[in-house]
Amino acid sequence: MPDAAWVLNAMYEHGHEPGDVSHHEYRQTRLADGSTPRDIVAGIDLDAVSVAMGGDLGRAEHPGPGWRRLRWAELARRTGDPIVPDGLLPSFRCFPSATKNGSWPLGIVPPTEGSLDRETWTRLIDILTEQSPAGPNTRCLAYYNPLTVGAVDFDNLHVRAGRLGDAEVLYDMPEAGLADFSPANLWAEDRSWVLCTDYDLWATKVAGPPALIEALLIDTGVEAVRLPWAT
Repeated sequence: MPDAAWVLNAMYEHGHEPGDVSHHEYRQTRLADGSTPRDIVAGIDLDAVSVAMGGDLGRAEHPGPGWRRLRWAELARRTGDPIVPDGLLPSFRCFPSATKNGSWPLGIVPPTEGSLDRETWTRLIDILTEQSPAGPNTRCLAYYNPLTVGAVDFDNLHVRAGRLGDAEVLYDMPEAGLADFSPANLWAEDRSWVLCTDYDLWATKVAGPPALIEALLIDTGVEAVRLPWAT
């Protein structure tokens, strides 16, 4: 592909939540007063051995009234951290100055891993439609990572084919398990562009024509960056 950019998952901020309390501290308080159960998996008390960062896996959308989208660029200016540190990819390793022992402030919902958020997915489909010669009639395919469909089934790949104009519905697939994540890959049938969403990252790599990448970088509905070491 001639060019590429990383579309960053959305994070949100609430102005009235205590800024000096972390998600981990809040959870520990609730565990202590019995208002929330401990997270025990296979006999392991995860609350005793891990930090509640505040993030999650899978799909996400605007949290509701009182919350606003917090741009990565804004948080970078506020903290002095780079948007993405040199040599790294967009992930939980970003913005160390914004966290307390790895846990985000209670007033910030950090990006989720492994899936685009709903608003970014919807706008991204619009941009792809605008930049594709056939517009909404562009033939495309979508692939769901077996790790995200409820069972690791590498023998039965979860691929869908159809029109780009109908791709927004891929965010809410009716089959069991498919509604937890956006597709891992979406690509034009003519292979002019491709989206790659990694299970462990906070962003989706989009590769394709320079005009498409420029459109992503200047659009106000998504937040995208070039990473010269990962293009």
